[in-house]
Amino acid sequence: MTNKLWRLFFTVLLAVTTGVLGWHASGAYLKSTFIRPLTSGNPWLNLVYPSLFTVGGIIFGFAIGTWTFRRVEMLGENLRAMSAKDKVALGIGLVIGLILTVAVSVPVLLTLSPKILAVALTLLIGTALTYLSTVAALSMKEELRFYRPAPEADDTPPKDQWKILDTNVIIDGRIADVARAGFVEGSIYIPGFVLDELQHIADSADGLKRARGRRGLDILNGMQKELKLIVRSYDRLVPGNDEVDARLVRLAKALDGAIVTNDFNLNKVAELQGVRVLNVNELANALKPVVLPGEEMSVAIVKEGKEASQGVGYLDDGTMIVVEGGRRHVGETIEVLVSSVLQTQAGKMIFAHLHSEGGEEEDFERGMRAYTGRRPRRTIR
Repeated sequence: MTNKLWRLFFTVLLAVTTGVLGWHASGAYLKSTFIRPLTSGNPWLNLVYPSLFTVGGIIFGFAIGTWTFRRVEMLGENLRAMSAKDKVALGIGLVIGLILTVAVSVPVLLTLSPKILAVALTLLIGTALTYLSTVAALSMKEELRFYRPAPEADDTPPKDQWKILDTNVIIDGRIADVARAGFVEGSIYIPGFVLDELQHIADSADGLKRARGRRGLDILNGMQKELKLIVRSYDRLVPGNDEVDARLVRLAKALDGAIVTNDFNLNKVAELQGVRVLNVNELANALKPVVLPGEEMSVAIVKEGKEASQGVGYLDDGTMIVVEGGRRHVGETIEVLVSSVLQTQAGKMIFAHLHSEGGEEEDFERGMRAYTGRRPRRTIR
């Protein structure tokens, strides 16, 4: 039963109780010496006053019912927060207090007069005895040997080769294929704050961000069906509301794991703090096909280069190829001869010239400077 139903039941029951009390109070009121002369000449008042008292009692019950039950709910929240030992001790104290109250109240009710004084005294004694019993039981909770709480489960993370995914690498999606291929050892962990960030991006008003966030959630759903993902289980190791990157680094330290990312800045920050990083961009670069100077290849020239005679094409993996003399072949697929391969932070760049033409030394160096800003070492001849 939900709290709303309990509150409604309690309020209705209280209203009925106060209505009955109002009815009985009206009877005592009508019998009083200062109202009896009025009712003796007006019999209809014998109906009006009970009705008014009863309706007033019902209204009063409804008025204080919600307020009263909210106080009961607060007491319930406090009980929920108590430990098992405290709850057991509290229950024992209440039972002992009620037993003592019954034992004391019987002779008081039988011997003391008037009865209303006997009832009031019984309630006072019962309250005091119950309070003292619960306090005594709570103070002896450690001595209650018959209570054997279940051993708490060890929720420390197991030793494992944890791989912690960040938001960017999830949206990127390549990690899913790498994991499916079996190249990710250990357990894959998705922090709750990363999942929350993905959800926030998916709910963004910006259409591009929203699409990226939904793509990340779809990728995680697909990975969850095929791989064993652990989500949110150990976020307690990094409490607080720091930025996502800072919490990722702290979590990786706590789990003695590695961060899987494609974020260059996170990569550098984590490495400075001694955290191992697996960068999928570095993995992609390492898996690019090796191209040696002097090799021939077919390239589709898709646009003009920075220099007047250059054309630019791309391999299937995205590697850029700058072709001397390729400007006039934009939109065509031509045979080229690799002149040099340059490794940069952004990846590899390949410089080539037309297969049918020899690459002039000055043209080659001019083209290299246009993209690198310096004169690099030659890797051929």
